[in-house]
Amino acid sequence: MKNKNLTGEPGRPIIAITMGDPAGIGPELALRALAKTDLQEECLPVVFGDASVLSRVAEICRLPQPKQVISLADWKTNPQPQTAAVIDCEAIDGAGVKPRQVAEACGRAAYTYIETAIHAALRGEVSAVATAPIHKEALHLAQVPFPGHTEIFASLTKAKRACMMLASDEITTSFVTTHIGIADVPTRITQERVLEVIELTADAMQRLRGVSPKIAVCGLNPHAGEHGLFGRQEEERLIAPAIIAAQEKGLTVEGPLPPDAAFVTNKRKTVDAFVCMYHDQGHIPFKMLAFDVGVNITLGLPIIRTSVDHGTAFDIAWTGQATPTSLFQAVRWGARLAGGVTVQDDK
Repeated sequence: MKNKNLTGEPGRPIIAITMGDPAGIGPELALRALAKTDLQEECLPVVFGDASVLSRVAEICRLPQPKQVISLADWKTNPQPQTAAVIDCEAIDGAGVKPRQVAEACGRAAYTYIETAIHAALRGEVSAVATAPIHKEALHLAQVPFPGHTEIFASLTKAKRACMMLASDEITTSFVTTHIGIADVPTRITQERVLEVIELTADAMQRLRGVSPKIAVCGLNPHAGEHGLFGRQEEERLIAPAIIAAQEKGLTVEGPLPPDAAFVTNKRKTVDAFVCMYHDQGHIPFKMLAFDVGVNITLGLPIIRTSVDHGTAFDIAWTGQATPTSLFQAVRWGARLAGGVTVQDDK
């Protein structure tokens, strides 16, 4: 889905940035995105957040103050900013935010930014949504009934199917399950879900790279089950049949691969993306190889959603030390996906 380009400038879509947890590094990252001039040559970033928080963080971290602040009411009346701007959601009082601390109010505010940006995207007011990190414990304290961004976006957009993909030039991984406990993973793996993620991944890689992709699928158990010796034959009963079904649909897919050997250098050279069975199976190799340049993309949505591939980093929040590269990448990937441009890593 390509959203309207409301700036009236070809190739320069509006990209919504959600500010993330106010007590984390999200506000600093958002400020740096608003001030990055070469980013604005490619798109027009607008931050859905709180102006009072951003102003306070800018002062503490000695960053430029936002040049334009638009009230949420004014945005809804006329969502056509001419410069990078803050859409002030007024979800929390910046003076009361305690940096580096988990708080119910911060979780509620972070959800408000996400919800507001999603609705803006569904209305066609922005071309994509790039999200700064949220804190899952703060969301829980705020009684937000979702464990993370992927689930929020899938629910609020009423997506019939969705999955998480971490993308970079070095390695790309997508996930059959995400934010659940390890003990729950086997109960959530079905042949239909594995096939669904294979298909979503293949479609995304085709759009991102412009070529028919090769997909590798990891097993769940050590040694991919060793022909039923480990686990409950998830590979034989669920994963392998899904791979065969994908191959019958014309997709280039191999597996199930032993997870401990799937991501070696030689395999990465021949594979465009890896389908992983659970969160850490794919996140660990991805963050080892592409922590600062990786992008989180939610597949299967009616809107474009990208994100940083890291957390709230409370240990350095509001200190001016946060590295903004991943957010810059998320904004750029969102802009390029909106414009149908093949993506290359930003150096």
